[in-house]
Amino acid sequence: MSAFGYRKPQDLPENIPIFPLNGAILLPRSTLPLNIFEPRYLNMVDDALAGKRLIGMIQPVDHAHAPAVANVGGLGRITTFAETDDGRYLITLTGIARFRVVGELKADTPYRQVRADFTPFGHDLTAPGFEANIDRDRLRQALRRYVDMHGFETDWSAVDEAPPEALVHAVASLCPFDALAKQALLEADTLTERCSTLIALLEMSAEPGGAEGPLQ
Repeated sequence: MSAFGYRKPQDLPENIPIFPLNGAILLPRSTLPLNIFEPRYLNMVDDALAGKRLIGMIQPVDHAHAPAVANVGGLGRITTFAETDDGRYLITLTGIARFRVVGELKADTPYRQVRADFTPFGHDLTAPGFEANIDRDRLRQALRRYVDMHGFETDWSAVDEAPPEALVHAVASLCPFDALAKQALLEADTLTERCSTLIALLEMSAEPGGAEGPLQ
């Protein structure tokens, strides 16, 4: 099934707004909750809601005021929206496809915009079936060691019942790996490669001194 009616890369817009956020990646069909409070990004959400509800998530690569950004990000659609009493927006993005940054636009908006190429990631628009080729047993073992090492609680029935893509993407999004590791997971070409990368990261992080954080 195609994502939100987008069947091929050419169906997606050439110019998109971007939200640079360290440690946050958006994979196809995964979800990313966001708490929006900066005026420029409130403006971005307003404009997105008035249009096709599309926002590109991308990681910065430095700490400048207008940081350079990674070459690859993930496009998402706003699928939930709420406004708080103090003027913040609580939104959820659902991933559509990854994109490669072709260049940044000289936009008159307070938020940044880029020209995006979705062509290398056309396969993101079709969800793999339950028979997708991942090493599920090894992933489960690596995840078990990881959560045991860090003392996290995990719903193992949900792990066992989740479709392969949903499982890999949920673990990749929720585990507190560093920005470089997150980017490696995002840029892995296929689900099989992403699963292999994820297993390696889990196994390394299960060692003393590995990454810590919530896995829910």
